[in-house]
Amino acid sequence: MARRWIAGLVTTALLLSATPMPAHAAASDADLAYRWAPIHYQDSASSKYIADYLASVDYDGDWNTRNNWDNLDANAARLVGTVYYSVVETGTHWFIAYGYFHARDWKLLGSHENDMEGLLLTVYKDGSAYGTLQAMVTLSHDNFYSYTPAGSPFTNGRENIDATLITQPWDGEQHPTSFQETKGHGCKAWNGGGFPGGDGIVYFPSRGAGEVPSGGNDRSVAYQLVDIFGASGLWERRNDPQPYASWGAFAGDNGTDNAAHAPWAWDDFNDGSDLQPGVIATDPAYLTAMYFGNLGAFSLDYTRNTYRQ
Repeated sequence: MARRWIAGLVTTALLLSATPMPAHAAASDADLAYRWAPIHYQDSASSKYIADYLASVDYDGDWNTRNNWDNLDANAARLVGTVYYSVVETGTHWFIAYGYFHARDWKLLGSHENDMEGLLLTVYKDGSAYGTLQAMVTLSHDNFYSYTPAGSPFTNGRENIDATLITQPWDGEQHPTSFQETKGHGCKAWNGGGFPGGDGIVYFPSRGAGEVPSGGNDRSVAYQLVDIFGASGLWERRNDPQPYASWGAFAGDNGTDNAAHAPWAWDDFNDGSDLQPGVIATDPAYLTAMYFGNLGAFSLDYTRNTYRQ
């Protein structure tokens, strides 16, 4: 009861502190997604490394996700670097979710067909075209990890900040960095070190098409950005039994059935009953308000949020 009362006070304070941002020409969602798109470090195995390649959900030419595991070897040339994104916003912030899809989660225990893990960026609308990055939260299996870049005012909230987010230059701007392990693809911030086994793939955002890695140790591969809310895309198909077995769960019948999830079903198993599965995408302002402190001007009221339409 005490936690709920405190959370209510925090929410009220945040709403009262939110102030309108200076007017600026609106950036498109595609431009926002590209501006903040992570430089992504993907660890790869010494064999069967194609299962560590980023790909589109329909990489094999269809939306039947129950054949993605079996079709992988015959479709390696179609494993074009792809990262899914969605943008929602309040009066004070943009919240950009990025999803990394793999056709297989092939860890020793608990393997399953399809895999999507990723992250959420919180970007302050400071009056500039693309704002200022203040925080990142990643999904690694059933846990969220939180990070702040240098200069962010955010402090620990309900969850402790796990590390400082490293940024790197790309196309004239500093971009956040992320990392995924081989086989199980848990996503965290990149720690600035090398790949654990010595080989890995470094993906860079592209405004155009993505590329297929030349092998398991390719250090410069372009990835394309695909809007989750795009026509005939992941969100529009959310009730389609071809890609989904249930709400936000990709259909899969190799290993553990139906074990991979779209962002609107991502969950941390122990961060509080008020943070239900999917809130990282569907209500990211509230998740950020609970995970971090010292937020400053911060509104919980969405000016647009397609997940709630």
